[in-house]
Amino acid sequence: MNVFATLQLPNGSTLNNRIAKAAMEENMADAEHAPSQALMRLYQAWADGGAGLIISGNVMVDGRAMTGPGGVVLQDDRQLDRFKRWAQTGRSGGAQFWVQINHPGRQMQANLGQTTWAPSAVALNLGNLSKHFAVPRAMTQSVIQDVIQRFARTAQLAEQAGFNGVQIHAAHGYLLSQFLSPLSNQRTDEWGGSLENRARLLIEIVKSVRAVVSKDFAVAVKLNSADFQRGGFSATDAKRVVEWLNDLNVDLVELSGGSYEAPAMQGQARDGSTLAREAYFVDFARDIQTVAHMPVMVTGGGRRLPIAEAVIQSGVDMVGVGTALALDPNLPRDWQQGKDSAPQLPPISWKNKAIAALAAMARVKYQLRKLSQHKKPDLTVSPLRALIVQQMGMVWRTRQYRRWVGSKAFSRS
Repeated sequence: MNVFATLQLPNGSTLNNRIAKAAMEENMADAEHAPSQALMRLYQAWADGGAGLIISGNVMVDGRAMTGPGGVVLQDDRQLDRFKRWAQTGRSGGAQFWVQINHPGRQMQANLGQTTWAPSAVALNLGNLSKHFAVPRAMTQSVIQDVIQRFARTAQLAEQAGFNGVQIHAAHGYLLSQFLSPLSNQRTDEWGGSLENRARLLIEIVKSVRAVVSKDFAVAVKLNSADFQRGGFSATDAKRVVEWLNDLNVDLVELSGGSYEAPAMQGQARDGSTLAREAYFVDFARDIQTVAHMPVMVTGGGRRLPIAEAVIQSGVDMVGVGTALALDPNLPRDWQQGKDSAPQLPPISWKNKAIAALAAMARVKYQLRKLSQHKKPDLTVSPLRALIVQQMGMVWRTRQYRRWVGSKAFSRS
């Protein structure tokens, strides 16, 4: 088996190869928080690049709950034509195109001016950066039910727009991951306590999504293999959750790890774990694959064909590539043509790990903006410059977002 072999999904559809463009947050929505022309150009580059699967960056199920300003929101059909164009763009090279649907929970910046909801009123612990995130309010039963319905509605709209599937984001410390972790979920009702209760929201969302989409529309889940914090969501917990997902017609599980507090998806861990520099989560994937009935995908750090091949040959079904495809969108085609491409950004050795993590994300977003302008990525950009450019853009987009959300007169029951 190699990375260019096809992969048949449980829904009967086939992926052309086993390389996925993993989700990366772009913050490139237009003024109405629909896909912009820049986003179309970015995804055209990936569509032409040869991956078998393209997974979008965060698409929010609720315009009041954003992972960041400039995010795409799909909560009604008012901008459906824009989403149809986006779907057509992503699928134009023969790849399947899935929308990653998400809710940030407590990982939402306070300056966006919205109520922050989470399983429990437990604040993020980011040292000096904690002040940028509000202490969340514990979700009520009505808010939980609203979130379930919103995930289902967004999936339904994604199918109407012509996407091939959705990926439900339950990793990286966002809302569903917060419910799964006993550190952030301290509830004593049916949504907290035991792992079964903590997984209930994810399970109910998967069921609700499956109930409103067609059987050949892919439903995937992105799950932390662990959150890399002592006392948090563990690899043993992840295996049990996958066992429950086996019964829900899930087409693929992607394994990653970490959160804002412990960004293991960037190769860092708070609990002292040592992560390999490439394909961080392969060992977890092999372990979880022993119980998974659906294909398993692993994402985190891969940038070289020998590593991708080793992942597939180890028995993992699919390899997700993120940063490397921001540096070279044609990487899958390069590999298939025998080119020894291995794009890489220089490591950041700043002492403040939280700021370094922000700079690492800023450098990737810098490359995404270059691609969206039909320009070549700049692998030499300094992390400080990328971070400054990113922060300046965030200030402008935050103002834009506050105007937009104010004009919508959102209300919550």
